[in-house]
Amino acid sequence: MDRSRLLSPVVSPPVRWFGQPAAQTHPHLLNTGEVTPNITKEEYRRRRCMLVKDARNMFAGFREVEDHILIFPSARRVFMTNDIPYPFRQNSDFLYLCGFQEADSVLVIHSSKSFSSSHNHRAALFVPKKDPYKELWEGSRSGAEGALELTGVDSAHNYNELEQFLSGFCKDHSKFMLWYDFVNPPQDGFHTGVMSQMIGEERHKAVENTQKLMHGLRVKKSPAEVELMTQTVQIASEAFVEVMKFSRPGVHESHLWAKMDFECRVRGAQYLAYPPVVAGGPRANTIHYTANNQVVADGDLVLMDAGCELHGYTSDLTRTWPVNGKFSPAQRELYQATLAVQKVCVSMCTTQHSLDDVYRQMLALLGMQLQELGIIPRDASASEVIKKARQLCPHHVGHYLGMDVHDSSEVSRNVKLEPGMVITVEPGVYVQSDDTTVAEKYRGIGIRIEDNILITKATPINLSQNCPKTVEDIERIMSER
Repeated sequence: MDRSRLLSPVVSPPVRWFGQPAAQTHPHLLNTGEVTPNITKEEYRRRRCMLVKDARNMFAGFREVEDHILIFPSARRVFMTNDIPYPFRQNSDFLYLCGFQEADSVLVIHSSKSFSSSHNHRAALFVPKKDPYKELWEGSRSGAEGALELTGVDSAHNYNELEQFLSGFCKDHSKFMLWYDFVNPPQDGFHTGVMSQMIGEERHKAVENTQKLMHGLRVKKSPAEVELMTQTVQIASEAFVEVMKFSRPGVHESHLWAKMDFECRVRGAQYLAYPPVVAGGPRANTIHYTANNQVVADGDLVLMDAGCELHGYTSDLTRTWPVNGKFSPAQRELYQATLAVQKVCVSMCTTQHSLDDVYRQMLALLGMQLQELGIIPRDASASEVIKKARQLCPHHVGHYLGMDVHDSSEVSRNVKLEPGMVITVEPGVYVQSDDTTVAEKYRGIGIRIEDNILITKATPINLSQNCPKTVEDIERIMSER
């Protein structure tokens, strides 16, 4: 044995500090090869390849189009006042394609007919350069070298080189298609400056919006994404249980909000996915009530619409429960009617149906249930029943869910559901306090029940099945307080 080795100091290899968690610095979050938790460099590369393939296929018959350049700005830092920033949240399309988490960056993807089908693009990131002074105040930056190591793109450069790069591209290429989200640009200055000049160039054949392409990709989740969606929904489901147990007559809506936020964060979520609805009593009849500044009275229901974000993927659940732990007879009747409709709608989430199909069935079923309760006259015509059901539930039955809460909005809700899609199913009934056409016992009651559903080749999977929603389960949990 060489005893000199025992006396020598152990020198650890240098650890590079990046502007986001990395496997080298956050091994509790990421495995080697992952850019963001659960998503590898290879998956990000495949996403870019699929994007380029779809873009090229749209113009396959245009001989004069030889190149495609696709430009994706990141989100920018936004300040609430002076030096106080809002919490930063990355632009979803940019994040989906490279996983880079820093603000004020741009991803440029170039594809040419000369590139092979297996390597159909070159991706370049333009990122904020290393700046010791700013990093002292704002935290580490990856810089070009770090961005290249993190993401596995083909090249990375300082942001201040971007304008020259794009100008050179325009000079060196004609007959190219420019892809850029000019409808909802994430960076105002970049849009009105660099991109307005590039769009004004006469060398490109056309300017196409990237939204439809991106939403078509994002609407179907990979196995890695499904795992993240499962986790974020499970976190929200567990948090809901704790919020129910925390509920008592006289509780502040803001306290229930805070409890939900806390329970999601301690389970690993970064933050709530959106400002939650925490509506006590008749305030539940305001669909997007987010003031959350009232006190919930004894005998009132609480309607909470909330979800969390985990590593870029969101959950979106709604539950309604009695703050005192027991449904009144009228509350129970209206709740059971809503739940019966919701269960049938969930069962319809198959590849044979679209979200619009489920919505139409929701209105029909809801009308039947409300007729049974006498809320809609039994002798009403079929069209009158649907009209009244639409008045009492003025929103759609659901939407696509993923990196954004209302995800892939460019994908029609009239297309058939496909394996890998995740959707919400959320029928509701909202009876206004002054609706004298309805029996007094139901007035002021608002109910919504929302689950997150994974579409498969067979039966749908309810990702939020562990979040209690039957009357019996809710009352049992409330009794455990």
